[in-house]
Amino acid sequence: MSQATKRKHVVKELLGEHMVPSDQQQIVRVLRTPGNNLHEVETAEGQRFLVSMPSKYRKNIWIKRGDFLIVDPIEEGEKVKAEISFVLCKDHVRSLQKEGLWPEAFSEVAEKHNNQNRQAQPELPAEPQSSGEESSSEGDADLFVNTNRRQCHESEEESEEEETP
Repeated sequence: MSQATKRKHVVKELLGEHMVPSDQQQIVRVLRTPGNNLHEVETAEGQRFLVSMPSKYRKNIWIKRGDFLIVDPIEEGEKVKAEISFVLCKDHVRSLQKEGLWPEAFSEVAEKHNNQNRQAQPELPAEPQSSGEESSSEGDADLFVNTNRRQCHESEEESEEEETP
């Protein structure tokens, strides 16, 4: 099977299928990606551990911090305690919330994540701006927000103090 055909089937499986976790499976949230196809996750109870990405998802599906996954436990693992069985998109999260299968600990996180994605998409202005000075004075508020990086906010007072010798 060619790489393109494989990718097509994997993406079709993830986007089209409605997944309900079984009794053994857990819904987890990705905290960070240390590399080597491993992801550090947190359960609804607050337990943290590593999960591995199966080879069918590698180089086909990208997982970032804040995403939700369904994982299968691995019994023999000490550090890596589970394997990713399904990546949940926004539609899957909404349907699990409607069915009452979504963990309460993740309810606020999922809503906050959805709101940030809406705010990250800039709205188009109704009228084009005539002067270039106005657009540069507004700052970086309308730029794309990279959710893979932590947001560092510095106050204007700190930046003014650094500029003045």
